[in-house]
Amino acid sequence: MEAVLSATMSAVGWIIGLAFMGAGIGLGTMGSKVAEAVGRNPETKSEVIHSVMVVASVMVLLFLLLSLLFLLSIAFSKSSTAKTLTTLVKVEDR
Repeated sequence: MEAVLSATMSAVGWIIGLAFMGAGIGLGTMGSKVAEAVGRNPETKSEVIHSVMVVASVMVLLFLLLSLLFLLSIAFSKSSTAKTLTTLVKVEDR
């Protein structure tokens, strides 16, 4: 049972880590395209950077919100698996 729970926690960590890595790659690609757009047309620098910062801020905020909701759903779930997972995490912290 403990092996299954540790594998589940590992899988959850991988999922969250890969999601944030994908977001980082997407933000990096967006940044390179912004630099390319500003290099081609410097007059639109403030408009392009403003719109990109809004998109990047919303994207980061959504990822943080989704991570928080995921952790809260595990913490306050009524299932026995969630209770065991939170107990396992508490035991490992000691």
